[in-house]
Order: sequence, then structure tokens, then C-alpha cells
Amino acid sequence: MKYTNSIEIALPREKVVQLLADPTHLPKWLRGMVLHEPVNGTHGQVGTTSRVVMQSGKSTMELTETITRRDPADLHGIPTDVVVHFDRETVGAGMWSAVRDRLTEAGPETTLWVSDSEFRFSSLPMKLVGLLMPGAFRKQSQQHMQDFKAFAEQGRDVREADG
Repeated sequence: MKYTNSIEIALPREKVVQLLADPTHLPKWLRGMVLHEPVNGTHGQVGTTSRVVMQSGKSTMELTETITRRDPADLHGIPTDVVVHFDRETVGAGMWSAVRDRLTEAGPETTLWVSDSEFRFSSLPMKLVGLLMPGAFRKQSQQHMQDFKAFAEQGRDVREADG
């Protein structure tokens, strides 16, 4: 299953990519984030593998995330015509996914974030979820992007909204 989501953020691209790349901000906009810790490497750097624990209601899911692309590596002084890429692969029980994010300048104070997602399922329960509820994956991805936008533009923390 493949799909694309996008959103415009009313901030300069350099500020957006620095917020996205900072691991301390993840729980503020990524609903259900319990833990995101590098197992090897440095957070956000290519080749780094991290243990990720997500919670939704009473169910908890543990995943392994690997950063496959971060271009440019230095997120300061990025030329306006350069597209910023953040790519990662995630593996969990019965599933594999890849997310390829592209951030471009839509204007001097506006960033366009386009995210391509791909999911593959190897277990019967996950295959059924993917078959019966494909829209749920796209909807959740769009929610994460909207939550990031609210965090970046207004400082809104999803943990406070949930409480």
C-alpha cells in the first residue's frame, strides 16, 4: 500500500526541518510516542537504528526505525532551491514501512512538506488491517502532519490536548 500526504507550514523551511530533526520535540507532536531511543548511531543521522514504542489506547507497539536518508546532512544555511529529504524505514510485528519526506520552500515564510508512505504486511492480522482499513493509515499520517504544524506554528503539545 502506498500513499502521499502533504501540508503547508507557515514557517521558513530551515526552522521546520530543525524542529522535525530534534528528537526532544517528537512527543510534543507525535501522538502515542512513548519512547524513541537510538540503539546505535546518533538520532536523525543516516544509518541510525532506533527503538520506537507507540501506544494507542491500551495497545502498545514496538518498532525498529532506521534512518535511510537525510539530505543535506547540515540543516543550517540550506540554499532555497535544495529539497530537504528525511527518509526512514520502520519494522514491527507483521509489517514494514518506508516514509520519504520532502520539504521545499513554498515561499520565504512557508514550507511545503510532502510525505510518501509505503506499507508491506507479512502477518495475516496486519494484511487484514491493511486490506480492510487502508484509509486509516493515510488518515493517521495526515494527523501526524497536522499535529506537527500546530506544534511548529503555535507551540501546541498533543500530550496537553489528550489530557
